[in-house]
Amino acid sequence: MYARSFIDSLDFARNGQENSGEVPLVEMSRLLELLANPQGMLSYAIIGGVDNQGSPFLNLSVNGCCQLSCQRCLESMDYQVKLNTHLLLRKQEELDALDEEIEEFDSILADIKLDVLNLLEDEVLLSLPIAPKHEPDTCKAAGDKNGLAGENHPFATLEKLKRN
Repeated sequence: MYARSFIDSLDFARNGQENSGEVPLVEMSRLLELLANPQGMLSYAIIGGVDNQGSPFLNLSVNGCCQLSCQRCLESMDYQVKLNTHLLLRKQEELDALDEEIEEFDSILADIKLDVLNLLEDEVLLSLPIAPKHEPDTCKAAGDKNGLAGENHPFATLEKLKRN
């Protein structure tokens, strides 16, 4: 079982700390709902720092592979998770003021007890495609021109009549 990790995000960033490890996909309950297969691991690294303006940040990288369902053929497909995210840490009042501004980097709420697993899961969920699909040349359904090629297809008989 995965031991949950919590960090004081502002202290972590100000002291330039690092945290890395691996987490099993089965530990991410919200992500599990989207997976075709719960097997696998994601490796991650979080590096804290402070930028030139004195703003604390977290650099997050996540790598691994998960299995999603292709929305064309509904078969399982490998999806490579490879993300690098720069997150600025903000206090609640700063986040409220940012609603009207456009920011170059994503911001998250600075937390004394930031749950690393939830942060990882949030970022992975945001990176997933809305409708994952195999490449057309590898998808079983994509090889079917207009969905009418198979004899078992409900409109196969009509296709034959149309050709006559």
